[in-house]
Amino acid sequence: MSRAVLMKLVMSFYRKRALKLLIPVAVLGIVYWEAKHELKNMNLGETFRYLRHLHGGVITELAGFALLSVAAMSAYDFVLRRHFRLGLTASQAFRFGWIANTFNNVMGFAGVTGAGLRVFLYRSGEVSASTAAAAIVFLSPAMITGLSLLAWSGIFGLLPVSAFEEGHRTLLLAVWGLALYLPFFVALQRSSWVAKRFNRNGERTPWTTAGALIGASFLEWFLAGVTFWLICGRLVHNVPFAEALGIFTVAAIAGLISMAPGGIGAFDLTALLGLQLLGVQPDEALAVLVLYRLFYYLLPWAVGLALAAFEIGLNRKRVQQWAVPAWDNVWTGWQKIWRYPGQLGFLGDIGAWALGKLVMLSGLLLLLSAATPGLLHRMRFMEHVLSLPVMRLSHELSAIVGIMLLVLSRGISLRIRRAYRLALVLLPAGAAFTFAKGFDVEEAIFVIVVTLLLWISSARFYRISAPFSLRTALYVMAITAAAAAGYYALGVHAHSGGLRHLPEPIRQRLFAEPHEFAVTAAAGLLGSWVVLLALAALRKDRGVAPLPDAEELERLKRFLQRAGAQGNLLTHTLFLGDKSLYWAAGGELLIPYARARNKLVVLGDPIGPPERAGEAIREFKQFADRYALHVVFYQASPKLLSVYHEHGYRFFKLGEEALVPLNTFTLTGKSNAALRSVKNRFVRDGFRFEVVEPPHGEALMAQLKEISDRWLDGRKEKGFSLGWFEPRYLQLAPIALLIDPQGDTIAFVSLMPCYDGGNTNSIDLMRHLPDTPNGTMDFLFVSLLEWSKEHGYGRFNMGMAPLSSVGQSESALREEKAARFVYHYGGHWYGFEGLRRYKDKFDPHWEPRFLAYPATVPLPVLTVELVALIARKARGSS
Repeated sequence: MSRAVLMKLVMSFYRKRALKLLIPVAVLGIVYWEAKHELKNMNLGETFRYLRHLHGGVITELAGFALLSVAAMSAYDFVLRRHFRLGLTASQAFRFGWIANTFNNVMGFAGVTGAGLRVFLYRSGEVSASTAAAAIVFLSPAMITGLSLLAWSGIFGLLPVSAFEEGHRTLLLAVWGLALYLPFFVALQRSSWVAKRFNRNGERTPWTTAGALIGASFLEWFLAGVTFWLICGRLVHNVPFAEALGIFTVAAIAGLISMAPGGIGAFDLTALLGLQLLGVQPDEALAVLVLYRLFYYLLPWAVGLALAAFEIGLNRKRVQQWAVPAWDNVWTGWQKIWRYPGQLGFLGDIGAWALGKLVMLSGLLLLLSAATPGLLHRMRFMEHVLSLPVMRLSHELSAIVGIMLLVLSRGISLRIRRAYRLALVLLPAGAAFTFAKGFDVEEAIFVIVVTLLLWISSARFYRISAPFSLRTALYVMAITAAAAAGYYALGVHAHSGGLRHLPEPIRQRLFAEPHEFAVTAAAGLLGSWVVLLALAALRKDRGVAPLPDAEELERLKRFLQRAGAQGNLLTHTLFLGDKSLYWAAGGELLIPYARARNKLVVLGDPIGPPERAGEAIREFKQFADRYALHVVFYQASPKLLSVYHEHGYRFFKLGEEALVPLNTFTLTGKSNAALRSVKNRFVRDGFRFEVVEPPHGEALMAQLKEISDRWLDGRKEKGFSLGWFEPRYLQLAPIALLIDPQGDTIAFVSLMPCYDGGNTNSIDLMRHLPDTPNGTMDFLFVSLLEWSKEHGYGRFNMGMAPLSSVGQSESALREEKAARFVYHYGGHWYGFEGLRRYKDKFDPHWEPRFLAYPATVPLPVLTVELVALIARKARGSS
């Protein structure tokens, strides 16, 4: 397959991902267009002044009710626990529900993230794979029924949505659309289709269970609306309950349709529009939304992150390793809709991932605290305890530490030990600085709690390093630049608007000036980039794929020559020296590999006793995991597919290898008349086939080099799974020559030992001059087969036919069906069908070859990386 075709496939893959952004962006654009006149007068400074002056008792009340509202969402899990008899304790159901629901609030749409986490958590609670999967598919459609019920309340006037009736009817259409979902859900639950697939004994879903699901969903959305109303009441004081709940309902529907995580953007703009249409001031409306996001989303999520960090043990079961349920048509359909579990790749490392996000939240909290004005009475108190220069310095350092923590959060999620150690230094420093700058006790306590959680999780951070590319560097630099710019912009606006009521002398003495925010942002950005540069320069993954030296190649030779050595069709290419060698199981097995970006690509199966292959694969995966690298097996054979499957691998069929059984090969018979005719013609015309044993003389090597160069005609040699013209390598095996009547060599084939006790012979390089007679390749193959048969070989390997017999079944993977299309119509780039037909003339046995890859690795991207690996300029090639 050509690189052009592969690039088209990859671009198609990324276009699909880009298209998923269009709906959120379109909905956000519509809402903004509806609300732009009402939103233009907001002042961030005034907003933060409202927030800073909230009484501690009010904050406790709002935070407490928000946490209670989130706790009520665990009703879903109690319904599932009863309906499916899950075997979970009440405590487990509550904890699992809290983690899943808070993650879904922040990151998910319509229950997707929550559903995936439930499967993972239920499995850790010893719930069977089929039951856990059935539960999430059963639950997913129910999670928006409560919002649909609220939509009906708005339509019937119980929740007034009159604020949107004038000039904003687009939003009301969305309310009608979601309201119609409730009767559809009820009909679905009572259908025989659901009964056969999800209910015990094939019975229809009881009205009590369907009602309980709707009730749990209504409780979730209603209490979220009440939280929204309580925050309005504490900040605005003049928003009636029904009006607030109506605004919340319309905003929640807009957020749901947007498909954005947590409905962010669409929900907020719609709620701001609704509040301002009721006469609420823009700054107060924005303060309501900030508090709602903080108390209902971020605070419970922080608790969920802390729970998740310790809920999953080190010996966790991975989602992609679970058996597919008997009703796989439903499960497969669910996976195709949500791209599960591929889009939730963090599940396997959820504990460290959660800690990374807590570190990120700590950094953002330090930045937000530094950017917004402190309380005047606290700052005056700290002025008496510390000197003003120390407070100013602490203010700047807390912002710098905040930006640095954003850089380190990725390393924490990846379990990197050095990032962990540095975070344990920066987090307490950040807590001390934010406390010293203005007695910000709340921020300091949060950061200290995160520090303690990190400290007691030391065992999780075992990785030496992680892949680091230019793309990663640019991404992190962009994030930190955006954070620094946001800090500066927020600081200038918040101080200019929120401190206007203070006398000028107090402002100048206690609070930062705009230019100070610019200096701090620049220093923080510079410091974070220095940290990033240090992590990149000092990373220890550069030696993860060392090429073998002469001593290592000698060890390889001894390993393959010992009694009972079990090599494969690709083993001889290891002597090219372009593959790294990993000795597993105490040196009993060998895994050859090369690095391709963040993957270690193994060539073929592990070499050695098949009964110990599982042990070797596990050991090698642990080695790769220390560097946050994926392990991929290229050209895996069928005999070890069950072993790969046990280690969580998916498979893509690469093609088939043509293996000619020599005991049945003959040129007699009508079917082989064409081959017999070619051989007779070449012999009659004076051509001669000869096999020369090593060592090969310099004159012969020079002649073969000329043939190879003319055959290449300027094309680059390929590597990894293919041999190339390397004199040192060619000296290790016999070479078959085709000599013309004048005594000149016009073609050659290098042979390749397979280290299987002399049973298999194989071709390696096959080169000829451009003007050789028709039938040259036929004569060479016939001669090689006869020579191998005479010398006691049992079979002959004629090489692989790429994409042969791939994607033929109706139920084949989508990617394999696409490969089948390329096989049939890709002859312009590569003669797939022609190559298969040519090798079929020799009546071979076709043995499949597979690509074994982790479920979280996108296949189109992996395919391009493999093509680049094979096309990589071979070291030492001439």
